[in-house]
Formats: sequence, structure tokens, C-alpha cells
Amino acid sequence: MTSTERRSQIQSILSTSQVPISASALGRRFNVSRQTIVGDVSLLRAGGEPIVATMRGYEYQQKAVHEAVLVCRHFPSDSADEMRRIVEAGGVIEDVVVDHPLYGQIRANLQVRDIGDVNLFVAKVKRQNAHLLSELTDGVHTHTIAYDTPEQLAAIQASLRKAGYLYED
Repeated sequence: MTSTERRSQIQSILSTSQVPISASALGRRFNVSRQTIVGDVSLLRAGGEPIVATMRGYEYQQKAVHEAVLVCRHFPSDSADEMRRIVEAGGVIEDVVVDHPLYGQIRANLQVRDIGDVNLFVAKVKRQNAHLLSELTDGVHTHTIAYDTPEQLAAIQASLRKAGYLYED
């Protein structure tokens, strides 16, 4: 199989899958390395395919009914609570963005949809002894939040406001 044929099959698999698929799983399927799949997906993205990397694997980007950008500020120890509040109110945390003084905007795709995703994120941070992007900016960051109804957005904002996480004027 050529690399072009493999990329075509990756595109087909991801476009029909109902769940994210990891680079490792795709690598096993095609008998290539995880890094080869990462490169294939990068080439597909460069060609215009809206493929995103989530904590659970690759998937096609899902279009939200509505999106809002919320500015938040909190300590790293509060990140799980912040995420939990958003998903319990019906939101999807699409990304996190910080404005770094040297690099400018740094964006990380999250696609946190439910409590399971929150728990997975927290476990990965602990296991990898990772630092949050918001630690670069004294806790200030934005999230693009997907939601279905104005009531959901209002509930998300109210919950974040109550916890003191919503950064407002």
C-alpha cells in the first residue's frame, strides 16, 4: 500500500467513525509507526481535512450549534472543577488559549465533552506531571465553549462566576 492509499483509508476510517481513533491504533491497523500516522494526519490537515486530535484520538471536527469564548482565571488545582462545571452545564470545551508574551497566542485543542473526558485529562496531567498552559499566564486563559441553547451558556457562565473562575470586568 502506498502512503497516498493509506492516507485515503485513514480519511475514510475517521470520517465514518463515531469515536476518536488513536494514532497507535491506526498504526497497528496499517502496520506502520504511530509517528507515520501523525505525519499522515498532518498531511491530510494540510490538504484541508478538518481532523482534530483529542485526548482519545483523532476525529473529524464536529460543528457546534453555538460557540462562545469565555475568559477564565484560576489556580491549576481548580482546572478539574472548572471543566466539570462546563460539561455538567451542557458545554463542550473545544480548546484552551493563552496569550504568551513571546509566542503570542498558544492554542490547544481539548474537545472535552463529558465527565469521562475531564477525568481522563486530569489523569494524564498527573501521570505526565504536566503543566497547564494557563500557568504561563498567571492562570488567565480562554476556552471556546460549544453549546446547544442560550440557557446552557447562561448556566455555564453562572457556574463559573459562582466559583470565581469567570474573568470579567
